[in-house]
Amino acid sequence: VQLEESGGGFVQAGGSLRLSCAASGTTRHINSMGWYRQAPGNQRELVASIRSADGSPTLADSVRGRFTISRDNAKNTIVLQMNSLKPEDTAVYYCNARVNVYIIGDYDYWGQGTQVTVAS
Repeated sequence: VQLEESGGGFVQAGGSLRLSCAASGTTRHINSMGWYRQAPGNQRELVASIRSADGSPTLADSVRGRFTISRDNAKNTIVLQMNSLKPEDTAVYYCNARVNVYIIGDYDYWGQGTQVTVAS
């Protein structure tokens, strides 16, 4: 599985950004896709994910009500719409695809990361 990210950039607090991630390769075993972020000195954390089977989303408490995640299964693409951005949302955002490998279990694929910077 290969993940291609787009979007991100610089925005003032209160603004919006949109991140997209397209999966290619052997995508039929992808169970979920999502976005994680990592700020300097912090661990990587889940922002939002969406299940392939039923489209059910999971959102971190810190972004619920401001961010939404959606998917297009036909295009193997997810979109993270980020509204009302805050300076604390500044981080490198990574696209994730989780597949289930027989016997091994869950395996994560990662994109290269895209910078989101929110100025106060």
